[in-house]
Amino acid sequence: MSGKSGPVRMSSSQWRKVKGVVQWTPFVQTYKKQKYLWVQLAGHQGEFRLGHLSRDRTESEDGQQFLQLQDLLAGFVEPCVMDCKIGVRTYLEEELAKAKVNPKLRKDMYDKMMAVDKTAPTEEEHRLKAVTKPRYMVWRETISSTASLGFRIEGIRKSRGYSSKDFKTTRSEGQIRAAIAMFTDGYPNVVTQYLARLDEILAALHGSEFFRKHEFIGSSLLFVHDANRAGVWLIDFAKTTPLPAGARVSHRAPWRPGSHEDGYLTGAENLRRILAEMAGRGAAP
Repeated sequence: MSGKSGPVRMSSSQWRKVKGVVQWTPFVQTYKKQKYLWVQLAGHQGEFRLGHLSRDRTESEDGQQFLQLQDLLAGFVEPCVMDCKIGVRTYLEEELAKAKVNPKLRKDMYDKMMAVDKTAPTEEEHRLKAVTKPRYMVWRETISSTASLGFRIEGIRKSRGYSSKDFKTTRSEGQIRAAIAMFTDGYPNVVTQYLARLDEILAALHGSEFFRKHEFIGSSLLFVHDANRAGVWLIDFAKTTPLPAGARVSHRAPWRPGSHEDGYLTGAENLRRILAEMAGRGAAP
């Protein structure tokens, strides 16, 4: 919208029509006369909220600051997309501490645990048919490769075909290699392109003052490719927070409560190593 126009608002009835199609199943949307497939690989489905369009390219106005968003799929034709959650945990220390203050037994979390692994609850938890939230939060990270490798696959969408978010128990390197091989199948040069981009990202992180002073929780690396090109981007910064005064992290050291270690480099480097080994180039950059 132009600088002279007021905010464009959508009526509730109009939003209900749009919200009804914002689901896991991809749909085609039109932007600037180009069609794009809608892809939601991660996050809580159905959590989009009614809002309004802010001024185009305005960084600040009346004391408010705005972010400029980029459509990462723009320019790709029938893209394949993979979301990898990076880090050894996906919860903030404050979230875990808060849950420990007054831990309540949760039957719903026990049921979720049982749905994945019936042997996971202890005898006492089986007797109570409930677990506490802190116990569930820590356990949840161990059933995927998050705790062991510092990253996990959140979702994969192949161009005009296979889509899946069923990677909750994808934990071993063999399982990860199989998933990535499926994702890149039919694109012989894409792994090499991904490696080059990951090397750029890792170099930027090593030289970043922002990275040194922040805790990255729940952030992802988004992999996108089509027949002609490939790219990797850092996304999802809702839980990226400044470190407390005096705190220092390596982004590699094992996490313990109060350390604020996130394992971001552990995950990114393990992911790079696996890709390099799949490409036959070894683990070293």
